[in-house]
Order: sequence, then structure tokens, then C-alpha cells
Amino acid sequence: MRPGSTSGARVEWVKGHGTENDFVLLPDLDASRYGDSLDPELVRRLCHRRRGIGGDGVMRVVRSAALPAGQPYAAEAEWFMDYRNADGSLAEMCGNGVRIFVRYLAQEGLVDSDRPVPVATRGGVRTVRCEPDGQFTAEMGRVAPLRTEAHVRVAVGERTWDAVGLLLPNPHAVAFVDDLALAGDLRLAPVVSPQEAYPDGVNVEFVVRRGPAHVALRVHERGSGETRSCGTGACAAAIAAMRADGAAPGTPYVVDVPGGRLEVVERRDGEVELTGPAVLVASGQAML
Repeated sequence: MRPGSTSGARVEWVKGHGTENDFVLLPDLDASRYGDSLDPELVRRLCHRRRGIGGDGVMRVVRSAALPAGQPYAAEAEWFMDYRNADGSLAEMCGNGVRIFVRYLAQEGLVDSDRPVPVATRGGVRTVRCEPDGQFTAEMGRVAPLRTEAHVRVAVGERTWDAVGLLLPNPHAVAFVDDLALAGDLRLAPVVSPQEAYPDGVNVEFVVRRGPAHVALRVHERGSGETRSCGTGACAAAIAAMRADGAAPGTPYVVDVPGGRLEVVERRDGEVELTGPAVLVASGQAML
């Protein structure tokens, strides 16, 4: 099969999840199978929950030096997480996905899990370490403001809420609500205004307080719909709560998602860390 061609292909895959945010991993270490770019149609077929493997997105496991998108990071990180959302669109980063990515690399003996593992993404290099309890902690970068000072609002039906807009590096709109049920059917994208605040789309988090330094959320991810968890979304929700609370740097926040529990810390240097599980559940071949 020529690189980039997927018609009639036998696809080797691995399935994993982080707090039930699930992904299909495609091992392609030297980009010899899929070429410079994953076919969006292949991604859509793999992620379909009736006709494919099923997942919120696809991660190709590939060496940074083998892809134009990864080559700028090759000196810092051997491995590039070539990630696409379930609809085939590109995303800057995936906080749950990068933990699964490193779990796979460690299982295959491609990295030393006793040391922090740098991973190149379209949002920059992210370092992941394995914790003694078997969970993984990913450095998520620093929070950045939107490229506009526009006042962000989120609407579902006739209800509207003020929202906190930020980049991590994925774009987020965080709305604090009284009840997560108010978010309605998140298979449909909430209306976020003004549209020009998010030229590349937006992940929308609906957040409730559960106690001191403890929040819960539901999320609509651009390109995937409602997901059971969102790593960058959990970070965005925690950061918004931290800012509202005036929390000191280093204060851990617990974030409950429909698929489990994550922990978020903003270090004194501004780096955000996300800790949670990374599970590999199956592997096989698919005929597509």
C-alpha cells in the first residue's frame, strides 16, 4: 500500500482511554504507512461507533523527524502525537490522549518510563511522567488569554451564561452553572458568542462546584461532540475556578468528569499539570 492510501487497507490499531475519553492509536513509527498526513476520512471511519473501532479521536504514533509537522520539535522530542478529532479535523493538543500515547510507548519499550518523556504535539512539546501509583502526569503548558478581549457568552436554548475564555492551547469557553443538566444535549454544539473570539472552533465546558478546590464538568469538544472527559477542558475548568477563588499556585484541584476523576495543578512557574489514568484496552486489525 502506498503511503497515505487507505482504500481497502488492513489497519493495525490499539484502543485506549483516559477517564473514558477514548482513542484509536495507529502505530506508524517512521510514517511509512500513512505518509505526511492522516486521511480525515480514515479517521472518521475508525472513530465511528457502529462501523469502526469507535473513539473520540485518532493518534498516530510516529517519530517527530518523520513528519513535517514534527520536525521542528525533533531535537527535543523523538515522538510526535499526530492527533485528529473524530470528525477528522486537527487539534493542537489532547491532555488525556498524550498520557495514553506515553503509556503505549512505554508498553512497547520505545521509551524509558522511569524518566519524563517529552512528546511533540501541534501545541508544542509536552512532558509526561509515570507516577508511582500508575497514573500519568502531563505538563500541559501555560494558560493564554484569547486573542480578543470580547466578552464571551455561552447559550443552550434560551439559557445563557457568561463564560471564561482561554487557550491551553486548545480554545475553551468555561461556563459555571447551577446544575450540569442545564447543558442539555451536548451532542449539539452550544452557541458561543462572539464567533470571532474562536476562529478555529471551541471546546465548551459546563462546570459546577462540588466543594473547596473541587469541580465537576460536562464538555462539548469541537469535532467530537460530548465526550466522557476532556483533559485540556478539565484544566480550563480548574484554572477558571482557581482564578475565581484566588487560589495560591500549587493548589491541587480535583475535576470530576463523567468518565472518572482528574487532578489539575498550576505550578508557581505557570505550567499546568494534569494527572489521571491511562488505560490500553485492546488491539487488533481492521479492514477499511
